[in-house]
Amino acid sequence: MSRRWILCIFIPLLLLACQAVTGPLTRAVWDSQPEAAALQLELTPTGSPAPPARIAPSPVPDTILPTVAVDVLAAPAATPPEAAVALPPDVKFQVRLHPDGPLYAGDQVSLEVIAPPEVTPRGLKAQVWLGKPQGEALGQVDFERFGITGRYQATLYWILDTSGLPAGDYPVTISIQPPRLTFTETVTLLPAVGLPPPEPGAHWAAATIDCCTLHYITGSSAERDLERLEQMAADQALSVSQKMGAEFAERVSIVLLPRVLGHGGFTTQDISLAYLDRNYAGSTTQMVLHHELVHALDMQLGGDLRPTLLLEGLAVYLSGGHFKPEPLMPRAAALLDLDWYIPLRSLIDDFYPAQHEIGYLQAGALVEYLVERWGWSAVSAFYRDIHPISENSSQSQAIDKALQVHFDISLSALEEQFDQALRAERVTEELRQDVRLTVKQYDLIRSYQQLLDPSAYFMTAWLPDSKELRQRGIVADYLRRPVQMENLTIETLLVNADAALRQREYAEAEQFLQSVEAVLLAIQSGAAQPLAASPLAREQAAVIAVLLDQGCEPQRLAIEENTARAWCALHKATTSGLDLQELELVRSGEGWRLAEKLNY
Repeated sequence: MSRRWILCIFIPLLLLACQAVTGPLTRAVWDSQPEAAALQLELTPTGSPAPPARIAPSPVPDTILPTVAVDVLAAPAATPPEAAVALPPDVKFQVRLHPDGPLYAGDQVSLEVIAPPEVTPRGLKAQVWLGKPQGEALGQVDFERFGITGRYQATLYWILDTSGLPAGDYPVTISIQPPRLTFTETVTLLPAVGLPPPEPGAHWAAATIDCCTLHYITGSSAERDLERLEQMAADQALSVSQKMGAEFAERVSIVLLPRVLGHGGFTTQDISLAYLDRNYAGSTTQMVLHHELVHALDMQLGGDLRPTLLLEGLAVYLSGGHFKPEPLMPRAAALLDLDWYIPLRSLIDDFYPAQHEIGYLQAGALVEYLVERWGWSAVSAFYRDIHPISENSSQSQAIDKALQVHFDISLSALEEQFDQALRAERVTEELRQDVRLTVKQYDLIRSYQQLLDPSAYFMTAWLPDSKELRQRGIVADYLRRPVQMENLTIETLLVNADAALRQREYAEAEQFLQSVEAVLLAIQSGAAQPLAASPLAREQAAVIAVLLDQGCEPQRLAIEENTARAWCALHKATTSGLDLQELELVRSGEGWRLAEKLNY
């Protein structure tokens, strides 16, 4: 496939994880600064008064990025209308096509036309034609805020239906008006017969149980494990209802995604939950589901103002941890020990841009502290009774007032006492290591997404309306994802790092994470062979190449000296369509090979 690539990435803060979004993800949840124009790999958590050192790399090689370059055909009008934005003559708009990866004849193609970060394009529209201007008009849409970052873009969902079109190259013209700035993008369609499994026969299906409706794509891991997922959903929904003392008013819609988006979970009208064998985000499925179900019931119970810190802290506290079971107060105490603690007022008023694991851990620990001190009923009443003080007041001001009404304590006094409680906790070296490596793990996950899978990055994740996807019968937007050698190598390294971290093998976990870091830095610096930056990554890639040659996609690898074990996904004509097979490989003088012939 031949797409033209642009040498810039939009990457904001390196911070972050899963959250509830109370409105469509295509609109801003809050006003924020525009994203940075170039990737800065952040390996030290943010939140301290002085910003940490950053690595500002060279542009990424154009063979990696799933974005497109634009050719300017007409300069902006000399005198734009008064309400329009005056664009610099050399301005470049970034365009992303969906589904990710190669496009095939029959796809319904969406476009993101992303404004450069220095432009605030209020009043601008994007018009799209198939072919040259005045060709077949596909549609137009306003530039609006998108995702949690509030990035300005024109989002054109499924604007190009390629059903009936033969394979080949198709020019698409995009015009920014006003002023008039026109450029072209070439959409390359591959023959539909080349669709990878399980997509040719895949479709949306649903299973309904008392609490929930589970939507899944046939041929995926979710279909294979559906019975277990139904029981998991029933158990987690019951747990949430019991803990919150309320019933769900209606069945919860849960969409099981066969790829990682964000950290594995989002809550809008539906709960979107990643479920796949190579879940490099390291999240425990039942905990992420429990977290998102808390958000769903929390939205149902309502409140005039549910401050973000308390909203997320509630979900972490009631789930017994963020991505895994964890003691909240001791781990928050480790943040103090590591000098990573974020003052509460700053965290309350700027929650999502704070370093993600630190913010969520502090929030969960604070809610736990409140409940242990005043009891669940009193804290719940306080939480539902927080109100904005004025139109321009901050969330911290609203919390401060509600604290004084309900508990006769100010926010400043509460933080002093919370700090004392944290300092009374015992912080072991093991705990300190675990917290430090967990933060590094998720910073690297987000770095990877921003660099090699931007549709997955949680601040601007590609998460179209699930109901419309199902009505249109579209599965490609979730089934397809980048699967180049760099993607597979980094993702399997991240899976290994998470497994080692959960087994408290900290030296091994750090080795895997350092390998991921080295590869990402090599890619950023434009290295011709970035996987060579790490011996461990190079070995991992050599094993993956053998497996791909056998037609099986690796989900997890374990390499020891001259032997390796691999867990591979094989798509078969079975009921589920997907089998997970364990294979053994051996290394000889000629390289890696399967220990025995693979028959399927």
